[in-house]
Amino acid sequence: MEETFDLKKLILQAMGARTKAYCPYSNYQVGAALLSSQGRVYPGCNLENASYGATVCAERVAFFRAVQEGEREFRAIAIVGGRKDQKIDSYAYPCGICRQVMKEFCGDDFLIIVAKSLEDYKVMTLGELLPHGFGGEQLSGA
Repeated sequence: MEETFDLKKLILQAMGARTKAYCPYSNYQVGAALLSSQGRVYPGCNLENASYGATVCAERVAFFRAVQEGEREFRAIAIVGGRKDQKIDSYAYPCGICRQVMKEFCGDDFLIIVAKSLEDYKVMTLGELLPHGFGGEQLSGA
């Protein structure tokens, strides 16, 4: 899989977004950096709420920011997550709701990068992470 963008720079931006997470209940900070087809990066961090149902993941914050700015086409997202003030020791894969939001705006070739560090990361496509996803094409009969 060949990227035509600076993958490590995108991971670094996700790491920066992670530091802004509001997570007083779980202490699990997540940062995301969403790359639009136009080359603009939209950061996002998780925002917890005492009513857990009102919590919003970093990935969706990034998508919502981008869509609010008029973006509708995306190339990749980098995601970094882990316990606050601890070394990141696992990959933070997007939850099912975030995968569904990605499906709304992205094709199966959209890249998802999960990282522990600038040297330790995995790259996969949305099609690999959400096979047989449900999207607008099912509703339009296309």
